[in-house]
Amino acid sequence: MSTAQHEAVVRAYWAAAEARDWEAFGATLSPDVVYRCPQTREVVRGREDYVRFNREFPGDWHLTVDRVLSDGAGAMSRTTFTVRGETMTGLCLFTMDAQGRVETVEDWWPAPYERPAERAHLSELEK
Repeated sequence: MSTAQHEAVVRAYWAAAEARDWEAFGATLSPDVVYRCPQTREVVRGREDYVRFNREFPGDWHLTVDRVLSDGAGAMSRTTFTVRGETMTGLCLFTMDAQGRVETVEDWWPAPYERPAERAHLSELEK
């Protein structure tokens, strides 16, 4: 699969999630997909369980895809995710199977933090 195809699969994955089109979402996944969220130590194995994991996520959430980078093994996306009035940045690393479906997802949710005072003279704060 080409890097452009990997990017297209990741964009289809996120479009289906945002649309709550769980059949289309499942079609982007390998039957043996494995999802990992290192921060919470969650692991979900298999297409059916992973679709359910997303379908039952609580709250009225929405996301936009900010960027997708791809290579020969898969892709990485940066998304803006909003739920219950809170906006977060999500980083996902994807690998693809031989048929071009998502085989693994590693999901990171970096939390913002204050710049260290000792670096204040070295940078400006974004508005």
